[in-house]
Amino acid sequence: MTKYQHIRENLLARRAELMSRLERITSDVRHEEEPLSADFAEQATERENEEVMDALGSQARQELQLISGALRRIEADEFGECAECGELIAEQRLEALPFAETCITCAATAEKNLTDSVPRKSAPPH
Repeated sequence: MTKYQHIRENLLARRAELMSRLERITSDVRHEEEPLSADFAEQATERENEEVMDALGSQARQELQLISGALRRIEADEFGECAECGELIAEQRLEALPFAETCITCAATAEKNLTDSVPRKSAPPH
């Protein structure tokens, strides 16, 4: 059993859950079980619901990519190493965010650099 076997098992379970969710979303959006309503007002509501479902599907696909990356790093015995500095990522961070690729220090630095690069609105003249 690898050091991160329990995290691997949690990632596999989450992946299965997300894949099942995506199948249901795809089925709902394609109206595989129920055709579109003949009522135009009802169709508008259904289209709005489809947009929400599509956004949920996009989030699920993004999380699946993160999970796949984490599983690849576990298999390659690279899981738990910061991709930026090479130091070990704290186990508490990996438990909370198993697809984390950076340690908390490098993540904070990246976030600070990102917020520093966003132009700020200047105060209105008096």
